[in-house]
Amino acid sequence: MTVIPDHDAHADVREGVRALCAQFDGAYFQKIDEARAYPEAFVNALTKAGWLSALIPEEYGGSGLSLTAASVIMEEINRSGGNAGVCHGQMYNMGTVLRHGSQEQKRRYLPRIASGELRLQSMGVTEPGAGTDTTRIKTVAARKGDRYVINGQKVWTSRVQHSDLMILLARTTPLAEVKKKVDGMSIFIIDLREAEKQGLTIRPIRNMVNHETNELFFENLEVPAANLIGEEGRGFRYILDGLNAERILIAAECIGDGYWFIDRASAYARERVVFDRPIGRNQGIQFPIARAYANVEAANLMRYKAAQLYDEKKPCGAEANMAKLLGADASWEAANVCLQTHGGFGFAAEYDVERKFRETRLYQVAPISTNLILAYIGEHVLGLPRSF
Repeated sequence: MTVIPDHDAHADVREGVRALCAQFDGAYFQKIDEARAYPEAFVNALTKAGWLSALIPEEYGGSGLSLTAASVIMEEINRSGGNAGVCHGQMYNMGTVLRHGSQEQKRRYLPRIASGELRLQSMGVTEPGAGTDTTRIKTVAARKGDRYVINGQKVWTSRVQHSDLMILLARTTPLAEVKKKVDGMSIFIIDLREAEKQGLTIRPIRNMVNHETNELFFENLEVPAANLIGEEGRGFRYILDGLNAERILIAAECIGDGYWFIDRASAYARERVVFDRPIGRNQGIQFPIARAYANVEAANLMRYKAAQLYDEKKPCGAEANMAKLLGADASWEAANVCLQTHGGFGFAAEYDVERKFRETRLYQVAPISTNLILAYIGEHVLGLPRSF
């Protein structure tokens, strides 16, 4: 039987993250958002406190915490008014190295990632012509002696300007030459600053959220063969291996957003007086907030179930997907309710509602769209015919 952990089981984590986040108020994030800047001070503080190295084993300088505990960190960042999306890659991207890297790669990278000396915040997978059909990627890595030469293009690759390393997926065997379309792709670790000098071009994509994302162009970029992670041709499987953790952590971020919106909406509804009465007395205001709260609570339970299964090393693909789906839906519902409760003031930057509204909308689309999750559930859980 699945037992949902009590929030108090991670009270020390919650209190620690909240105390740190309290040093960075709404005005700080408003200034960062307006300038389209990166919250360096905030990320540095999280790094120094060790929160972003939670999933790195102690032998490599991390905290060795469970995924459940790590999800609480992500939740509390967003619940405190921040945006874990600016740094969550540092927490889980290293999982590719941890699970599939050589002992040399682990010793070389993990301690420096844990300390913050190296940032591994970026993953280059998506391409303009392939989208979510990852097997159709056209970025190629051709072996030339002791190096690979990479040519191709990636899109929606975030935080490369604030990362030292990137995980890159590329084809090492043409699609036409493999038995299964998931074969023939490999994972590489890329030194971004070196790559910029000799074959990597970065073009920022201005978007709705202050979430630095880019289009990348590779032209004869040479990478040492030693930077190949795991076996050549198994990269797609390595990527899939890390998706459950990513989706559970993103679900937790959505939960944090949901609680933030509900707290703000409730506080405003208690204080805002129109027609000589607080607007929260009106059922038209009160009931949507209550329903949004119920849905966030339900999504939260699925987050804990998925995280517990992951920590117990049990299959959790369906639960991780459902946690992300329910979390994203609940946070988006809460965002709309919060904005509607604030009326015109919800559009004013000083209230932070419009910023958080934009930020949480992303998770209806990324890192996997809600429709693809529904397709997964339909096929793999309910046994329905494959829809695509």
